[in-house]
Amino acid sequence: MNKVKKLSQHTICTKKKCFSAETIRRLSLYLRNLRKFKESNLAVISSGEMSKFSNVSPEQFRRDLSYFGEFGKRGVGYEIERLISELESILGIDKRWRVALVGVGSLGSVLLAFEGFSNFNLKIACAFDIDSNKIGKKIYGVKIHSVENLAEVISKDNIEIAIIATLPDVAQHVADKLMNAGIKGILNFAPVALRTKDDVFISDVDMACELESLIFFVDRRRIDKKGELGLER
Repeated sequence: MNKVKKLSQHTICTKKKCFSAETIRRLSLYLRNLRKFKESNLAVISSGEMSKFSNVSPEQFRRDLSYFGEFGKRGVGYEIERLISELESILGIDKRWRVALVGVGSLGSVLLAFEGFSNFNLKIACAFDIDSNKIGKKIYGVKIHSVENLAEVISKDNIEIAIIATLPDVAQHVADKLMNAGIKGILNFAPVALRTKDDVFISDVDMACELESLIFFVDRRRIDKKGELGLER
């Protein structure tokens, strides 16, 4: 197993070009904005207009799309409905993905209740926990299974993606069980670095680290402003 395998560190290569995982993250952002434009009955959009809502330059937007083909017309722009379809196909969400959730505590329950997954053709199809008071019940329409039956359920439902929403001290054990069951992608909410197999992708959602980064920059700006005024902290 690898020590840590971050999705953000991956480079993806086609026959002609290589690009980072950050490109894929931006494609997801573009798709989200395009859907909003479609709801507003817009039919065509330019790279300049798109950049205003995606916090990237028009050049970056065009470059990200160029890895996968030519989708716009010079002087006209991009047909929104067609570009939505193309991005859904590129991202793989033009088909339904069933997801497993491990850990039905406070965070896990929120994830089960989240209706937005359906917008991306995702569905939490099964959930697992160790709490006997939850096992066998349905929460927001999803049956809760024992972690001991994880491999059997995932194999039966042919699931390849899983979410870990457990305490950090059991997250690696859970990840091992998921990988042994055939899971190929893990979204990890536990604040711990997981060791994964070579053919398994992992994406971490560490809210504490994100908040600490924000605090650093806010605090650094305060320090810099005090320095400009000749004040001590």
